[in-house]
Amino acid sequence: MTGRRLDASRLLPPKGLPRAISLQSAVIAVGGGTFLTGSVVFFTHVLRLSPLQIGTGLSIAGLVSLFASMPLGALADKVGGQRAWVIGAVAEAIGFVTYPLARSFLAFILVMILTGLADTFANAGRTIYTADAIPAEQRVRTMAFARAYLNVGFTIGAGLGAAALAADSTAALVTMVLLNAAVLLVNSVMVARLPAAPAVHHDGVKWSRLAVLRDMPYLWLSVLLGVLWFHGVIFNEIIPLWAITHTDAPRPLLGALFALNTVMAVTLQVPATRGADSLPGTVRLLRWGAWATAIACPIAALSGMTHGWLTIAVLAAAVALTTATELWTSAAQWYFQTEIPPAAHRGAYVGTSRMVVSAARMIAPAGLTLLAIQTGGWGWWLIAALFVGCAFVAGPAVAWVTRTPRVGQAPPVPAAAVASAVA
Repeated sequence: MTGRRLDASRLLPPKGLPRAISLQSAVIAVGGGTFLTGSVVFFTHVLRLSPLQIGTGLSIAGLVSLFASMPLGALADKVGGQRAWVIGAVAEAIGFVTYPLARSFLAFILVMILTGLADTFANAGRTIYTADAIPAEQRVRTMAFARAYLNVGFTIGAGLGAAALAADSTAALVTMVLLNAAVLLVNSVMVARLPAAPAVHHDGVKWSRLAVLRDMPYLWLSVLLGVLWFHGVIFNEIIPLWAITHTDAPRPLLGALFALNTVMAVTLQVPATRGADSLPGTVRLLRWGAWATAIACPIAALSGMTHGWLTIAVLAAAVALTTATELWTSAAQWYFQTEIPPAAHRGAYVGTSRMVVSAARMIAPAGLTLLAIQTGGWGWWLIAALFVGCAFVAGPAVAWVTRTPRVGQAPPVPAAAVASAVA
């Protein structure tokens, strides 16, 4: 019994603010998971949009959010993390309330842009607040618990969304959207009630919002992270496409593979942060993440030559490895977002990093599909080589960042730590 209690306690965030932030993550994900599960059906059956219109609207909104990431991050720096988080949540709730009224393609695009910008602003505020309010030694672990609880909330929300789809009615679909709006409003109240973070003041150095774009080491580190995040496209899109078109795996298996990813994310995200409290530790995590997907690629290709249960086992191994990349890369990225940028300009840095990573993710679906699917399988080896390259450049990339001062600052770590990061 004692052992069971100990295991259960490991799933609970530390009391206080870490637990409150994790609970908030679970709550917001219930609404998001509900909407995402049935969003396409809502768009087609309630708003009467064609698949082309839906895809176009998503792309336009994504591009607007992409280019707005850096200025919205800088704005979040100015208004404060908690306030930006609350404003973003309320604005997103307003967007979802208006979704059922968007009965034209133009109105749909405008609502998509509003919700996308609001989400970007809220996420910038969330990162700033977490970094300001949580002690440095607890930040990454707190973010890991928040991510784990986010997955729990999404799972619950997916069940609610499935129930709305099963009802097969316009009223159920509209209720699904309004439920997400209500959850967003509840979320804004929860965030507003969190304790205020210590004030972060500018250090007196004249700083331009575009200064982050001149921070080449940080930009190149963001590019590296963007490539490592290709694993998400591989898991969500490429492996399912490969399984359907090049293997004998039954289609219901795809649901089990997604479930495997969720279970690993919930149970292993916190343990995966070990080492993410130092620069050498984050380099190791980046390398492990790169090698995991590099190994997953030829394993996925192997599934095209196997049969029956062996195919299922091989695909499960590929999913487990790409999920490991997700866990390790997330932990390293949280450290870079909170510890490397100047405290008064975290939003601008986070927004810029998100812009670079998002641009890389936009390239990934077409490029990876061409390599893995259209080549018949040998392209998996080229994708693997890309991740092997990431493993080798991780150390030098982090070392470049750490030995280069941010605007008006001394290098963030001693030279000895830089040397150990490359080793």
